[in-house]
Amino acid sequence: MEPGNDTQISEFLLLGLSQALELQPLIFGLFLSMYLITVLGNLLIILAVSSDSHLHTPMYFFLSNLSLVDICFTSTTIPKMLWNIQTQRKVITYKDCITQMYFYTLFAVLDNFILSVMAYDRFVAICHPLHYLVIMNSWLCGLLVLLSWILSAMVSLLHSLMVLRLSFCSDLEIPHFFCELNQVIQLACSDTFLNNILMYSSAGLVGGGPLAGILYSYSKIIASICVIPSSQGKYKAFSTCVSHLSVVSLFYGTSLGVYLSSTATHNAQSSATASVMYTVVTPMLNPFIYSLRNNDIKRALQRFLGR
Repeated sequence: MEPGNDTQISEFLLLGLSQALELQPLIFGLFLSMYLITVLGNLLIILAVSSDSHLHTPMYFFLSNLSLVDICFTSTTIPKMLWNIQTQRKVITYKDCITQMYFYTLFAVLDNFILSVMAYDRFVAICHPLHYLVIMNSWLCGLLVLLSWILSAMVSLLHSLMVLRLSFCSDLEIPHFFCELNQVIQLACSDTFLNNILMYSSAGLVGGGPLAGILYSYSKIIASICVIPSSQGKYKAFSTCVSHLSVVSLFYGTSLGVYLSSTATHNAQSSATASVMYTVVTPMLNPFIYSLRNNDIKRALQRFLGR
């Protein structure tokens, strides 16, 4: 069966988080609320950073990019899920499924890269404070973000092209609320060896690589903080990293939790439920983490909202 032929394969069936009809209104209301909070919270971060000249620094430039990615990340899955619940239709066309899978992978990978870039920014700020503005100039900041976008797009495009070569069987039910790469590959009738090799190797590279960079950056940061003589100086240096460290822990912690739960239970439905943590909850909490633990962001938000 050729996947490119719409007369043979035209749509998939998204089973969602629950088959119970009585739970659908609750799920709809819960996810609509979380989606609106996510979009509004991250949009406020972007507007606060752009409107306050004091926040036109590399750290907040990367933060506003992270907020933009989080908005896009949740927007690839939640609106379609809400539409399916509202219309009581669970289908997604083949083309829409591939498109959703492409953008979901793009923004998931981009989240990894942006978080690692932010860790590098904190490393330079604390370990090389006198050269910070020279090293983290606007040209380098723009280049790091641009490279993150290009690499993420290439990884996502490669996965999508590899899926396009697959043939699918008659059973096209995806036990998830969106077209997740692994779930789509499992539905294929043709040989998926290359797809699995690419999926796991790229997961190790684009997941493990940035994480290793983050861990290396923070090992150097901790070593630099330890040699600061005053406790006040140590606190001031570490406080600039707390928000980013919290977001990193939340993102990688939930991602690892989803992987371990799916490996332990082999239950696709429970894996779908667990994936809500990093697809919805983490992007929703990021603005709260930065606004509650960062006085600069709080003051900028107060000035912006007080206009």
